[in-house]
Amino acid sequence: MFKWTKNIGPGALVAAAFIGPGTVTLCTISGVQFGFTLLWAMVLSILATIILQEMAARVGIITQKGLAAVIKEQISSPLMRKLALLLILGAVVIGNAAYEAGNISGASLGMAAIVGKSLAIYYPIIIGGIAFILLGLGNYKILERSLVGLVLLMSFSFIITAIITKPDIVEIIKGMFVPSIPENSALIIIGIIGTTVVPYNLFLHASLVKEKWNKESDLSYARKDVIISIILGGIVSMSIIISAATIKETGIQSVLDLAKGLEPLYGSAAKYFLGIGLFAAGITSSITAPLAAAYVARSCFEWENSLKDIKFKLVWTTILVLGILFSSLNFKPIQIITFAQIANGLLLPIVALFLLWIVNKTSVLGKYKNTILQNIFSIFIILITIILGAKGILSALS
Repeated sequence: MFKWTKNIGPGALVAAAFIGPGTVTLCTISGVQFGFTLLWAMVLSILATIILQEMAARVGIITQKGLAAVIKEQISSPLMRKLALLLILGAVVIGNAAYEAGNISGASLGMAAIVGKSLAIYYPIIIGGIAFILLGLGNYKILERSLVGLVLLMSFSFIITAIITKPDIVEIIKGMFVPSIPENSALIIIGIIGTTVVPYNLFLHASLVKEKWNKESDLSYARKDVIISIILGGIVSMSIIISAATIKETGIQSVLDLAKGLEPLYGSAAKYFLGIGLFAAGITSSITAPLAAAYVARSCFEWENSLKDIKFKLVWTTILVLGILFSSLNFKPIQIITFAQIANGLLLPIVALFLLWIVNKTSVLGKYKNTILQNIFSIFIILITIILGAKGILSALS
């Protein structure tokens, strides 16, 4: 047990990254509009995330390099190499800058529910300040422990909320394992899978594991970390869907609106449970999004392998400042976000294909390359990401 707790971390950071305010809000709307019927999409998302993140972690541990660096090494054509790096940098760095405002705004909304709205104008600066301090320390262990703690806090908040609503267990099981696509639910399904299987998490994970592990024997710890953390993250997302589906309340547009329906169950404490959960979801994503962008930039340009490197700090600081600025001004950079959606729609299947190619190369992973069964699952997931990517691009353009 001590060894397991000592070796958990990178997977929890990935879970922290994909459960942001956008995921929380989308899961809320899914539950309100479609009840338990779309839980299967979350189950599929969890499986897809585990498969892809395990491959990314394997690449990071065995090669002791970032995913972008490995991709760059394996592409022989200079033109194709530059195009691939440009796409990766564009989608991850610019995309994360756009989404950072949403992360900080979500954490600020949760903070307002906990301590009141009187000083709400300062909340984005406070949230950004907390993220800046944790990132600025340049200490992986402190960063990891802080995020693991916030993930556990978020998990406790949303899971307790779901339990208190006393949902129908039979309907939950049916929703999880009997796929159905109700009318007008296609975009919500795409959103659920798209906000869980996040392309920048593949780069983040490959970089994080080599901060923590450097031996082939550590692969078993990394796999357990991935499976447990992603499943826990999926349970949190499902808890939000379940809570929203159980509450008989109209006009719910965000997770905090659930407090109206929960007040008969546990009074004014409802908003505090949900506020804490949203705060934790927002602040964890506010930390991981700039961190992921910095790791990708470092991997692409082969900067010094240190969290204290000035160029590394400059990338995450820029994204964090932009997030604080957009959130403070209540500015919604629609065109940038649209670009981010299109770029991520393109990036996910491309990165997944690159990843599949790399994990099948003996020259890269040796005896740890993919098995036939792993390839079958991976191809299935990649086909799904291609369909989602195409639909996501069409949705963004429209």
